[in-house]
Amino acid sequence: MLSLRATLTDLDTRLTRAQIASHTPGVAWGVVLGGDLIHSGGAGTTRDGIDRRPDADTIFRIASMTKSFTAATILSLRDEGSVELDAPVARYVPELRDWAMPTRDSLPVTIRQLLTMSSGLPTDDPWGDRQQELALDRFSDLLRSGPTFAWPPGTTFEYSNLGYGILGRVITNITGQEYRDVVRDQLFRPLAMDSSAFQAEDLPEDRLAHGYIRRTGGLIREGTDGYGALASMGGVYSTVRDLARWVSGFLEAFPARDDPEGSHPLRRSSRREMQQIHRADLPGSPARAADAQASLQSAGYGFGLAVTHDLELGTIVGHAGGYPGFGSHMAWHPATGFGLIGLGNQRYAPMRPAVADALAALIRSDAVPRRSVVPSAPVETFRPVVEGLLEAWSDDVADDVFAMNMDLDEPRDLRRATFKALADEAGPLTPDDPHDPTLPAPRSASPADLTWWLRGRRSSVRLSILITPEPSPRIQSLSLERVGEPSPALRALAERVLEIAADPTPAAVDALGLVPTVGEALHPAIRAAVGRWGEMRLGRPSAGDGTSSSTFELKTDRGEAELEVAIDPETGSATSVALRDRAREAPAESW
Repeated sequence: MLSLRATLTDLDTRLTRAQIASHTPGVAWGVVLGGDLIHSGGAGTTRDGIDRRPDADTIFRIASMTKSFTAATILSLRDEGSVELDAPVARYVPELRDWAMPTRDSLPVTIRQLLTMSSGLPTDDPWGDRQQELALDRFSDLLRSGPTFAWPPGTTFEYSNLGYGILGRVITNITGQEYRDVVRDQLFRPLAMDSSAFQAEDLPEDRLAHGYIRRTGGLIREGTDGYGALASMGGVYSTVRDLARWVSGFLEAFPARDDPEGSHPLRRSSRREMQQIHRADLPGSPARAADAQASLQSAGYGFGLAVTHDLELGTIVGHAGGYPGFGSHMAWHPATGFGLIGLGNQRYAPMRPAVADALAALIRSDAVPRRSVVPSAPVETFRPVVEGLLEAWSDDVADDVFAMNMDLDEPRDLRRATFKALADEAGPLTPDDPHDPTLPAPRSASPADLTWWLRGRRSSVRLSILITPEPSPRIQSLSLERVGEPSPALRALAERVLEIAADPTPAAVDALGLVPTVGEALHPAIRAAVGRWGEMRLGRPSAGDGTSSSTFELKTDRGEAELEVAIDPETGSATSVALRDRAREAPAESW
């Protein structure tokens, strides 16, 4: 575990290297935690030919990060009853009434579909970036002419700048004010984002970063388009300091609670709503080094924000921005409260990978513990009751706490016998020590469930309960699994397999005495395991009776693995050996 100070020093190094590697003239960044900008930095220069390092108050164009402000304004109007998300957009924008849908059976485009990038409009980068200052009357003409659709509305995710331009017109038509003025009055001013605006002339000129593109002859300035009809998709100027307030507002929305709403102009439930996947994208596995742990991500779009569920890191929320002269990214991790903002002054500066890498390092440092799911009070109440049933079964107690389905799912006599046999086999059971590294920590995937361990003299027991949704909850599911302490023979076999992994020759595998078909398959499996995980060290048992079979966790530097070994208890000969990935679940997070 790194200290927070060491983690932030490492972050500065990472982002400085990213600025140099991408040849971006200047980059500014900031870290959010606990509602504050706790750290900021910069590298390079704000303007070509001038030695002026960007900082938290340098003003950049933030491009598509603007979409989060547009979406928040729409939700604010929804909350006050002025707009319905599932209504056809044409109700609010008359120019859309004569749109021809892509198929006869397509329904009209809705507000929600525009918010979630599922309107069926085609991806329009980089065309959309050049419509920033499109005149309002010409935008009306464009809308009346009707778009070319890529998909029937509501069927798939496809990123559309034009869609967010239309949302800006929705805001103008509903409020009777120009879009930029609504965002200023409803969001910038209440949040004291005094260095954020849609026009350069409204901001201190000496703090503006110049945007550039790098050509053969050097840097050429660009990105000076003025305010126009598509400002609602990417027109905001802002700073790291102002955006820290914006990011903090999204982090402050977690967890849901009974506290007063506070001074934020958008209520907490709506801020949480923006951070949920409303339109899924295809899952993927990010690029990684050959010796790094494989990961899996699912992602999608919320309301003006992108959401990624990462198998290792958990939920990451944010948005990138790319524009002539500028690149930007903001991302945050609700489970730790870390947020990170990065702004650069070069066309499509690659801030997204730089910020994603630095944020992942912040999370992995464990400098701030992750907020996990807390089991509800009824679940905690039932925990000692179940432990008491293991110690001494009582039908009266079971009648009090079991839901009506329990005896239907497993006859009472059978459940009673299972409890007694397990208690006899494991020996006296005691609650696990939360500081004992040999047992997993209690875990809840939902406030309605709990999995925990008890330690016995001869084995350990994994218990899981799930309660009902009734006004007075009862236990609707109760499972017990005994994990036996591995016998000396099983442990010796497991240790021998790992010794062979250091020099996995066919002869060494043959010496295990496995049946030919099993041994033949094991040799390439060991070689593949070494190539994938490197050195493997024996960890705690996670399954098996301890007599005929045991499954051990394997400690590696490149991922989570496990080793299952089995023997014939009568002869002591090995019957099975298997190396495999451990089943992995994304971290449970409290919403």
